[in-house]
Order: sequence, then C-alpha cells, then structure tokens
Amino acid sequence: MTRFSPRTAPLRRAGGLAATALLLAAGPLTVAAAAPARAADPVFTLGGPAETALHPYAEGGGAPKRSTAGITVTNPADEGYEGEFTLTFDLTGVAGIADVAFHPGPGVECETKGTRSAVCTGDTLAPGLSTVTGLLLGAAEGSEQGASGTIRVTGEARGATSTPHAAPLTPFTTRVTVGGPDLVMRKLPFDHEPTPGQKQQAPITFANRGSRDADGVFLTLRYSRGLDIPQRYSNCAYTTNETWTTARCSVEGAFEAGATYTLAAPLTLEATTRAYRDLFVYGIQEAGTVPRAASAARSERGSGTVLRAVPLTKAPAARGVDLEPGDNEQEAEFRTANTADFMAYGDEASGAAGATVTARLGFHNDGPAWIGRIRSGGSVAAVDFTVPQGATVTSAPKGCRGVTAEGAYREDRTTPAPRYLCPAPTAVRDGGGLDLSFGLRIDKALIGAAGRVTVRGPGLQEAGLPFDPKPGNNTARVVLNGQSGGGPSPSPAPPAKGGPGAGSGTNPSATAAPGTSGTGAPGTAGRVGGGLASTGSPAALTASAMAIAALTTGLALFAAARRRRY
Repeated sequence: MTRFSPRTAPLRRAGGLAATALLLAAGPLTVAAAAPARAADPVFTLGGPAETALHPYAEGGGAPKRSTAGITVTNPADEGYEGEFTLTFDLTGVAGIADVAFHPGPGVECETKGTRSAVCTGDTLAPGLSTVTGLLLGAAEGSEQGASGTIRVTGEARGATSTPHAAPLTPFTTRVTVGGPDLVMRKLPFDHEPTPGQKQQAPITFANRGSRDADGVFLTLRYSRGLDIPQRYSNCAYTTNETWTTARCSVEGAFEAGATYTLAAPLTLEATTRAYRDLFVYGIQEAGTVPRAASAARSERGSGTVLRAVPLTKAPAARGVDLEPGDNEQEAEFRTANTADFMAYGDEASGAAGATVTARLGFHNDGPAWIGRIRSGGSVAAVDFTVPQGATVTSAPKGCRGVTAEGAYREDRTTPAPRYLCPAPTAVRDGGGLDLSFGLRIDKALIGAAGRVTVRGPGLQEAGLPFDPKPGNNTARVVLNGQSGGGPSPSPAPPAKGGPGAGSGTNPSATAAPGTSGTGAPGTAGRVGGGLASTGSPAALTASAMAIAALTTGLALFAAARRRRY
C-alpha cells in the first residue's frame, strides 16, 4: 500500500495549464444525499483528459518518462465547498499497460491498494475548476506499442447540507495508450520590432518525434488585429473577431515518426498600418484530436490554393522522444513602432436646479494603431471624470469607480463621488473607443459649471499614454448651463471612421467579451455642442417657466405705467 501526501503548492487551476485544452467534462455529477437534494447542495462536474499517450517503455533500464493527466472537479458556486468527498480509481483496465502514481492537490490524500485500485479523499473544493489530483502515468515493463486501456473513476460526497448519507458520483473514464505521434512546432526567427507595412516570411516547420506516424495534421494560426497573413488557403477556415483572426487548416498526409516537415511555400506575415503590440500563435496537432471550435460555424473558407506540408528531413526513429503537448505550439510577440491618438470628448447640458440630465463622455481612437493588452488582459486606458460644481451623480456606468476629488481611494461606495475612474477594455480598435453615460442632478444652477474629462493610463499612477502623440486632445469638458460666447464649451469627439471598427467602443454598463472591445451606444460620439435632454424634475422646470412669464408680465406693466407718467 502506497500513501501519497498532499502538496503544499496552491491548488492548480486547469484553466492556467497549457494541457487543459485537452480536458473534457465527463458529465454533471450531483452531490446530494439519498433524499431529495436541497437547493443549497452544489452540482459538481468531474473531468479529465479523454486520452493520454504514454512514452514507450525504455528498454535497457533508462529513466521512465511519465505523462500527466489531471483529474478535475468544477465547483459552480462562488464560494468554496467544505464537505467530505472520496474518489476511487479502478486501475484494472491498465494492468500491464501503465504504471500509475498520484500527485494530489492540497487537502487531498491518495492511497494505492496494490496495482488494482487507489482512493483519494478530501474535504475542500475551491470555486471553479480545480485539479484534485494528477495521475503520473508511465508505460509498464513489457507493454507493447499501441496497447490501450481505461482508468475508471467513481466517487461519493456528502452534500453541503447536514445529511448522514453520501451520494454516488457518475463514473468517469480516461483512456491510456502506449506510444503515439509527438508533433513539435519549431520556433521561427522573426524580426520582433517591425515597422508598419513590413512583411516577413513564416516557413512553418514541425517534426514528428513520436513513436508512430500521424495520419493528417491540423495547423492553427492565430494573429492579433495589427497583423495579417494575405494568403487565404482553400483547406483553411477563417474566423475574425474584434481582436484575433484564427485560421484552422486541415493538412492531409502521413507524417512519419522521426521526420521533419515544412510548408510547400512559406506564409507571409505582415505588420499592418494599425500594428502596435501584437501576437502570432502557431500550433500543430494530429488530425482528429482537435475538438470542433464553437466559432467554426461562423468561419469562412479561403478561396486560394491548398496549403501543403512537405518533408524537410528524415531523422532516425531512435532519437529522443517528447510526448508532451506543450511543444505543439509557439508564439511570437511583436512591438511595432506606431501611434494611436486617443481623443477625449465631453458634452453640455442646461437645466434649472433640481433637474437631472444625461452627460455622454468618453474617448475615440483616431488611430492609426489599435491598442491591446492581449497578454496581460489589463485595461489599455481609463476615463477620469471630475463632476461639475453644483451637480451630483445619480447614475454611473457599471465598472466606474468613485474616488475622492484628489483621486484617492474612497471607502464609501454607496454615496455619489466627486470624481470617477472608468477603465477601458483590454483592446481598443482603431476607430473604436469608450462611450460612457452619467446621470447628473443639477443641485445649484451655476453659469458655465464645467467638469473635466481625461483619457489617461489605466491606473491613478499611470497618467500618460506612451503611444499617443497628441496629449493635447486627451482632455475635454462637461459643461452645465454654459452661455454662448461666454461660458466654456465641451470638446466634441471626432466623427466615427468608416470601415471595420467604426464607432466601436464599449460602455461599462454592458459586459464586453474578454479580450475585445464592446459597442458604444449610437450617437454618443461626434456630438458637437448639443444640449442634453432633461430627464427629471418637471415641477422645477414648470416653476421656472411660470417665474419667467410673471417677470415678463411685470416688466410690461412697469413700462406702460412709465409711459402714462411721462
């Protein structure tokens, strides 16, 4: 009997591992008592890789090479689950095929019972997807190339509510196979600091370092908005969104173990006029092992020639093998010398004391570059809005954070703030931007009261925009009760450009997809000196109109009396 103690490292998330693209859910597993489940009981999902390839057994006593398969559980709740759970592993299906060891996560203990079974127990599951234990798999002595078997996982857990019974978990199986192809993508020597318009050849090259041939391959090319590959192959499907273009290419043929292949003609990778900080990701997998992407239905076929791969060299099959999926993909990061002009815009409104108006403000990217933090996922900029004197914010876009007048952290998040910081999305396209809408109550009708709108770095300590060559238009105003020729006027946004991305922005009151910019409300950008419609306090406006009428009547009677007197 072998006992495996929990590790002290943090519980690993499957979403943070390169291999999790291979993890498939095994179906919902309900954690509940034998009695009807209560609403408080969570519903877990148990998962893992559908199949794992093993390095063939090293004859001659060499150190065994192991593959890793993570057994995961998804906790859909926002909070961690505390309740006893047990997973039982039936290893009889891989007897004589694979040797199995365990790498349990924190709070989990695993115990093997001979070579036929093992049990893992724990009492805590973090929110979301967690790896409960890793299976360390090696080919057993005497196993043959192509030998295959399954590991069956069952379990039970007690519900979150107090119950004396344990509920069974739906069984999950993962297949283990000895040997297989190992496709390794070669890293290309790009110029990583191109100029706009520069083109580079990309002779995609890969090798099969596995123990058997690959029957067809699947080439994936992903490049961010500032890059382009002009070729459109007929055996590739293309999908484009706000940030990425993805080409998925099915290449037929038998790709032999020990051989290296390259494209019959190299690709052309171009840094476009909108390039700034961009990524090119290129990967290779065996055909038939890639799950169908959800976006495949929206893809378009290329109309050009067929993309083909041809042998480059034939290496001895006895060379070292590497069956790790992490070497199937490479990426190149580009830093293009380019600029993007972020132009702030404001608005103006008029109203009596007590009226509520809507102020539309934000910024527009006049290009030529798009700006994206696609690697870190952070905001590229922020809109800093100081509320005009005599006004109070009645509604702010979701995601905007109230700060003090000096820009410091504000503990109180319920009452209106004198200043707001609103983050832009991870990516802002050329021609896009960020459109915001604030509700303002006019507490005191001051002539020409002006608030400041600034597009700046994403944090209070990041004031500048290093890519912006025109900082003078990073500031605009929101003006309340301005006078023609007397009071200050807002700085309008430029008209939206035509073509892809025109008018593209995001309003934090709506949720934007990760890594993309949303779509702003129509008509919020490019407003030139337009007054804002009042949205409240009709009684105050009526009283104001009556006062003006009374004043007009009084002035008329006074003038008539003066004429009679003189």
